[in-house]
Amino acid sequence: MSEPVPEAPYLARGCVTPFPKRVILARYLWVLVQSTLFRWSPRPWHGFRARLLKWFGADIPDPTKVVVFPTVKITFPWQLRLEPRAMLGRRVTVYNLAPITLCYGANVSQNTHLCAGTHDFNRWSMPLVTKPIVIGRNAWVAADAFVGPGVTIGELSVIGARSVVIKDQPARMICAGHPCRPLKPRAEPT
Repeated sequence: MSEPVPEAPYLARGCVTPFPKRVILARYLWVLVQSTLFRWSPRPWHGFRARLLKWFGADIPDPTKVVVFPTVKITFPWQLRLEPRAMLGRRVTVYNLAPITLCYGANVSQNTHLCAGTHDFNRWSMPLVTKPIVIGRNAWVAADAFVGPGVTIGELSVIGARSVVIKDQPARMICAGHPCRPLKPRAEPT
């Protein structure tokens, strides 16, 4: 009898969830609430959705002063901070495997993807790598943008539509592109 030939290496070999069972159970409960009460709530009920998020551990100092649309998808509410006047627009994906913070007045437009996790592709097991995202005070992330792990967007910055943000962006700049880069200063709003 011949020896079996060992299987060739492949990505994600031996990959397992890094989360404890209690986190997985809380996530399943949140998915249930998000796909029913949260998603089916009338569009103007931003405070209701903010209170649901807060009930699941989100840091929202004043749920009556944030805007969260019913089509927003949030992975871990307890990893989300929404300061007053922050807004998550229609169909925003908040993949917050690490903390994601929207500072005062930060505005994230429709179809944007905030992604605070990736994988170490230099290892066969591809372990999870997470880094927080901070959207600065009164910054605007325009439609369809992608914001990657570890990114900080400076106050009053504008991130152009469909930009791919993989590095920090400075305050008070209009930034755009793939990859996103500062283009010109932003004037003080009137």
